[in-house]
Amino acid sequence: MTEQPDNTPGSDPRSTELAERLAKVRKRIAVAAESAGRGDHPPSLIVVTKFHPAEDIRRLVVLGITDVGENRDQEAAAKALELADLNLTWHFVGQLQTKKAKSVARYAAAVHSVDRPQLVDALAKSVRNEMEASGRSRLDCFIQVSLEDDGGTHRGGAAPGDVPILAEQITGTDSLNLAGVMAVAPLGAPPEPAFEKLAGVSARLAAAYPGATGISAGMSQDLEAAIRFGATHLRIGSDILGSRPAVG
Repeated sequence: MTEQPDNTPGSDPRSTELAERLAKVRKRIAVAAESAGRGDHPPSLIVVTKFHPAEDIRRLVVLGITDVGENRDQEAAAKALELADLNLTWHFVGQLQTKKAKSVARYAAAVHSVDRPQLVDALAKSVRNEMEASGRSRLDCFIQVSLEDDGGTHRGGAAPGDVPILAEQITGTDSLNLAGVMAVAPLGAPPEPAFEKLAGVSARLAAAYPGATGISAGMSQDLEAAIRFGATHLRIGSDILGSRPAVG
């Protein structure tokens, strides 16, 4: 067995860098949660590690991170296999092709980008098969909501009016769990109106499905606004990991 490197803070420059960056983000989250009257119930932090190596995830685990997000199945599947010795919760947060549902069902605990009926069908079938094969639990599904007026053509997501349809479909399966809603704030506009809109969608969903209270919203540039409007899960990448590494 290959000996794993010492990733404790201070053991190497990258570990020190990650520790400092993570501390700053955790401080921002704590301050924003306190300001929003949520000091006792801060949102969960999902570190989005796309394009960064598995070694960085090992360093983050030492720093207390348990939830990791990826947006490309090929990269996520490889990392999940390489890091199978760690007790990680994997979140798929990117646009997902139906043909990738079988792969995602093998490692993901949650998919944050469920936005169409065909994907619900594919995930339900794949997760059910994986439950029978490996005994995995149900897959948490966040319905991605488009907060733009373009029908989601830019950043993805279902129209708010389609959320009840997808919710009924998800809850009608025996392998998926309706966790809540997800959104990405529109580009080039203040995030507050978008997250306020998402909070309204979430409230209506939770009124019909009391267990679906999750709100996956907020990234490096807008986490404070997301927390103000009720985000329960933050998806933070660049402010913790820095710019993507050079390829070569």
